[in-house]
Amino acid sequence: RSSYSCCYFVLPCCFFDFHGKYSRRQSKKTQYREYLDFVAQVGFVCGFCVEEDCLRIPSTKRVCLIGKNRKYPPTECALIDKQITQYINNRQTCPVVTHDRRVEFNHKNHPDVFKEAGSELPEDETDTAGTIWMPGFQPREKVEQIRNCASLPRDFVDDVVLSVANLLLSAAPQKSCSNMHGGNTSTWNQGESLSLKEVAEHLNKETLKRLKSEYGGLQTLLKNNHQVFEVQNGRVHIRDWRKEKPSRKTKPEVKRRLSAEAFKTRLCWFFLHHPDGCSLPSESCPYAHGTEELR
Repeated sequence: RSSYSCCYFVLPCCFFDFHGKYSRRQSKKTQYREYLDFVAQVGFVCGFCVEEDCLRIPSTKRVCLIGKNRKYPPTECALIDKQITQYINNRQTCPVVTHDRRVEFNHKNHPDVFKEAGSELPEDETDTAGTIWMPGFQPREKVEQIRNCASLPRDFVDDVVLSVANLLLSAAPQKSCSNMHGGNTSTWNQGESLSLKEVAEHLNKETLKRLKSEYGGLQTLLKNNHQVFEVQNGRVHIRDWRKEKPSRKTKPEVKRRLSAEAFKTRLCWFFLHHPDGCSLPSESCPYAHGTEELR
């Protein structure tokens, strides 16, 4: 309904109607196939020549529907808009449909896409054409906000990471692991594991308020900082890189050589902030021990 020149591409996934979950009507089809047919029906109702294609993506739901051309001339826009409004209002107000009711719709000739078996549309519903799309409709913002903690200021994230790490390191009893690299038998403090709730209780209110406005909140921020933390089953640990298993995938000799000579583009957090330094020697650590190693 945006304009006559509007085209669309849709990749149907979750089974929703205009105003709630989609109710199945044909038991002979799979739920996915029936929903694809419904979305195609909406395109036909809106006057599009609907095309179907299959994307090359790693997903079980990869059938897309495309509307590039209209079936009617621009002079009939007002009439079609009334029909669209009638269709939307009918789907919004109709009762829950049982499994034996079928949509009388044919993809090839679509004889009357505005009728359903045993259901007639009231004539006065066309009076609302051109006024509202449907009550309570709220379109998505033009610019979608990123709320996965990735857009938070770097200094704020660094402060939270340092606070949580110090909390885990100072928690009793401490877990110390022997560092046997290079013959050094000194202990390396791995700290304690705490629940997300326990960690949150030690953060100030302003920090928590800021994190709650992000999707996933504190847990997402800690998982984003994979170098420092490991979050499993709702508990937070300091990551011990000596326990990280090497990749099992066999790589060609050229790729193995390149990975061994990989450039270090980030500083090692443990080298900078951990009281015992990094648990790995510089040549084994994937992060830079000092700015001189950065490339």
